[in-house]
Amino acid sequence: MQSNKVSIKQLIHYFKIAVSGKEQDFTSGSIRKAVFMLSIPMILEMLMESIFAIVDIFYVSKVSVNAVATIGLTESVVTLVYALAIGLSMAATAIVARRIGEKDREGASQAATQVIFLGILVAIFISVFGILYPKEILGLMGGEPELIAEGYGYTQVLLGGNVTIMLLFLINAIFRGAGDASIAMWALVLSNGLNIILDPIFIFGLGPIPAFGVEGAAIATTIGRGSAVLFQIGILFYGWGKIKIRLKDLVLKVAVILNLIKVSLGGIGQFLIGTSSWVFLMRIMSEFGSEVLAGYTIAIRVMMFTLMPAWGMSNAAATLVGQNLGAQKPDRAEQSVWKTGKFSAVFMGIVSVFYLIFANEIISWFTPEPEVIKNGALCLRIIAAGYIFYGYGMVIINAFNGAGDTKTPTWINFICFWLFQLPFAYLLAINLDFGPVGVFAAITIAEVFITVLGVIWFKKGFWKSVKV
Repeated sequence: MQSNKVSIKQLIHYFKIAVSGKEQDFTSGSIRKAVFMLSIPMILEMLMESIFAIVDIFYVSKVSVNAVATIGLTESVVTLVYALAIGLSMAATAIVARRIGEKDREGASQAATQVIFLGILVAIFISVFGILYPKEILGLMGGEPELIAEGYGYTQVLLGGNVTIMLLFLINAIFRGAGDASIAMWALVLSNGLNIILDPIFIFGLGPIPAFGVEGAAIATTIGRGSAVLFQIGILFYGWGKIKIRLKDLVLKVAVILNLIKVSLGGIGQFLIGTSSWVFLMRIMSEFGSEVLAGYTIAIRVMMFTLMPAWGMSNAAATLVGQNLGAQKPDRAEQSVWKTGKFSAVFMGIVSVFYLIFANEIISWFTPEPEVIKNGALCLRIIAAGYIFYGYGMVIINAFNGAGDTKTPTWINFICFWLFQLPFAYLLAINLDFGPVGVFAAITIAEVFITVLGVIWFKKGFWKSVKV
C-alpha cells in the first residue's frame, strides 16, 4: 500500500514538472519517465487543439444544419493547409530535435527561424485563393446553393487567415522538437480559451458586435490562434525556452532552407495524400445530403477530441527518436517507440468501448435532428472499432517522421489511402449501394492497413541511419 502511495505521489510530482516546462534531458535515464514527461504536455496540447473543433461545432449546430455542413466542407479543404503546415512542422521537429540531441542549440535556432519564413510564404499564397474564391471552393466540394450563400464567409475568413494556423503548428513543432512541450501546450491553452469566449459573441452577437452566424466561428478561431502566435513569437525572441531567435538569425539561410525543404517534402507529400483522400471522402459523403454530411462532421469532430491524445503521444515518440538519434542512441530511440505505442493503444482501446456504447448520446449533445444523430452515431461506432490500431499506428508513423524519414510514411499513405481507401469507399458506398456505411468501413480498414505496414517496416530499422 505504501509503495502505491509513493508511486502516485511521484506521478503527481512528474506531472507538475511536465506542465511547468522545467528543462529535461530525454536522452538518458528512464524511458518510461521520458515518455511520460513529454507525453503529458503534448496530450494536453492536442486536447486543447481538438477543443477548438468541439466548441465550434457545439455553437454552430445551434445556427443550422447547413452551417454544420459548411464547417465540414471547409475543414476538408483546410486540411490541405494542415498538410503543408504539418509537413513543414515534421521537418522542424526532426531537425530541431536532432540538433538538441547533438547539443547544437545555435543550429536549432537557425532551423526554427527558417521554417517560420517558409510558413509565412506558403500561408500568403493560400490566403489569396481563400479570400478571392470562397464560393467556388464550396461549390467544388459539392455544397448546395443555399449552403454556399450562408457559409462562404466562414470559408473566406478561415482560409484568408490561415497564417495563424500555419504558424501555430510550426512554432509548436519547434518547441516540441526542443523538448519544450509545455510551452506548446500553454500556447494552445491561450488560443483555446480565447476561442471559447469569443465564439458565442461573434456567432450570436453581443452589444455592438453583430451576429455573424457561422462566419463568427471563423473570426473567433482566427483571433484566438493569432493571439497565441504572438505569444509564441515573444517566447522565441525572449529565449524563455531552449530556442532563442536573435536579430542576426532573421536572414534567409539557403543551406538551412534547402535542408528543411528536403525533409519536409516527404512530410508534405505524406499529409497531402492523406488529406486529399479526406477531401474526396467528403465529396462522396456530400452525395447523401446535408443530414448525413452533418452527422459525419459532428462524429469526426468528436473523434478528433480523443484522437488528439494519441497524436500527443506520437509527437512525444517523434521527439524522443530525434533527440536520441542525435545523441547516438538508436536502441533507446526504438525502445521509446514501442513503449509509447503500447500506452497509446491501451488508451484508444478504452475510448473505443466508450464510443461503441454511448455513440447516440454523444452525438445528441450537438444536435436534436434524429437523422443527423443516426448517421453520426453510426460513423462513430464503425470508425471507433479500429481505435486500437489508430493509436499504435500514429506512434509508429510519427516515429519515422521524428527520425527525418518522411518518405516511408508517404509511401504507406499512398498505398493505403489512394490505392485502397478511396476506390474501396466508392465501390462500397456508390457501386454496391452501402451508402455512408461504405465510407465509414473504408476509413477503418485503411487505418488498420497503415498500422500493419508501419510496424513491419519499422522493425527493419532503416530509419536509424537517416541523416538530417
